[in-house]
This record gives sequence, C-alpha cells and structure tokens, in this order.
Amino acid sequence: MERSFWDARWSEGQIGFHQGRPNAHLETHLARLGAPGVVFVPLCGKAEDLAYLAAKGHRVIGVEWVDDAVRAFFSEHGLTPTQSAHGKLKRYESGSITIFSGDFFAIRAEHVEGMTAVWDRAALIALPPDVRVKYVAHLRSLVKPKTPGLLITVEYDQSKMGGPPFSVEEKEVRAGYAPNIELLSTEKADGPRFVELVANEKCFSVTF
Repeated sequence: MERSFWDARWSEGQIGFHQGRPNAHLETHLARLGAPGVVFVPLCGKAEDLAYLAAKGHRVIGVEWVDDAVRAFFSEHGLTPTQSAHGKLKRYESGSITIFSGDFFAIRAEHVEGMTAVWDRAALIALPPDVRVKYVAHLRSLVKPKTPGLLITVEYDQSKMGGPPFSVEEKEVRAGYAPNIELLSTEKADGPRFVELVANEKCFSVTF
C-alpha cells in the first residue's frame, strides 16, 4: 500500500485495526518470545503491545509509516520522547521504547541491534501479495538465525472484501517462514470488517 493510504486512514480516524489493549495472543504466548530482550515490532502503529512488552521487561523497537501514529503513542502514554534523524527515518525514544517513523524497508540491522524476537500482529496482513514477499525477505535480512517470533494472520475469501487486512493463507506463511513454523491457534476473526464475513485468525510461532 502507498504511504498516502495509511496517512489518510490515520488522519480520518479509520483505524479499526487498533485494538486499544494488548493483543490476547501476545499475552497467551509471550513466553515464545524468550527471556526479556529486544523485541522488534514492524508496522506497529500506536499498539498497546509496545507498552505491554516494555512492562514485561523487554526493550521494544517499532517502526511505523505514519508519524502521527508514533506521536500519538507517546502522547497517550504521557511520555516525551527524544527525537533524532536517522537518514530517511526519524527516531523517537523514551525509556525502553524506541519507534522509528518511516519506511519499514529503510530499516537496517544497526537500527534493530540486539534484536532477540519479532512480534508481527498487523504488518504482514497489511500488505498486498507482491509487497509481502519483499517484506518477509527484508525481515529475514534483519534477524539473526534462531530468532523467535509470533505472527498473526487472517484468512478469508479475498474476493468478498478488499484488504487491508489482506487474507494470507497458511501455505503462504509456511512457504515464507519455512521450516521452523508452528500453528498455535485458529479462531474466528473479530472486528468491524468481519461482522458479515467468515474469517479465521491464526497465530503462528516462527523461528528465523
């Protein structure tokens, strides 16, 4: 998706993907991310997951296209972050939480130095098929071998609704994250876009 699309969604308040509380799968499977370390959260928005992970002892590094979303996270948590420029990215940091404002594909290994885990609730499913391939490849270039992660996807008849969130079938996930992937749960997807649509939400444990 074009960055302008997401800027418009945030400026118009069309952020039904924002849960307003820590994700239930993250709470249930937090141990899968390992001992407190550095968790990378791509396309993080202003997710409460960031504060939740920090409260559990992790250092958190997020990246988000929309600068307003980044500012909103810190403002809503009563935090005043330091700001610095990093090439095409802007870095906001307060305590154990760092968020880079800018393009995910501009993230380099030095931006996520020390990363020990990945939490992807809404990144992969926010992207159309051609970009998802590039996303997975770039993510793999950033992580070290044996880095654990949790991934959330949704599956539905894509002909009945346009994304995002996009339908990402399990076979695509297994192809992109092979061989170390485990399906942890499957349940009916909820949210305003799935009221009249049969959709399943899946939680995977992956090891890069």
